Amino acid sequence: MQIIISNSSKEPIYEQIVKQIQTLILSGELEEGTTLPSMRQLAKDLKISVITTKRAYEELEKSGFIYSIVGKGSFVAEQNLDVIREKKLRVIEEQLSAVIFNSREIGLSYEELQELLKLLYEE
Repeated sequence: MQIIISNSSKEPIYEQIVKQIQTLILSGELEEGTTLPSMRQLAKDLKISVITTKRAYEELEKSGFIYSIVGKGSFVAEQNLDVIREKKLRVIEEQLSAVIFNSREIGLSYEELQELLKLLYEE
């Protein structure tokens, strides 16, 4: 499992870890039951505080991506991909609604918006 931390990002380090592990789980790269590195090991590998990795693991556990067993470690939880997909679609719809609102405010045509979306999607 490779996690890349950006010190220049405005996003907190624990959130960077959470998002990258979520992506690995959702893409199937980390399968159900896979053991995650211990909090101490991950902190050592990333050269960050154990408190930071603890917070990331707590967030992942709270959102149902992992579960922990005292004395054994943290593991990838079973995922209901349909439910996760539905939640993500809802977020995308909300964000696109905001984009459409802002586009109309500045007079951006549907075609211009579509072209912008195409450019960004292909990056």
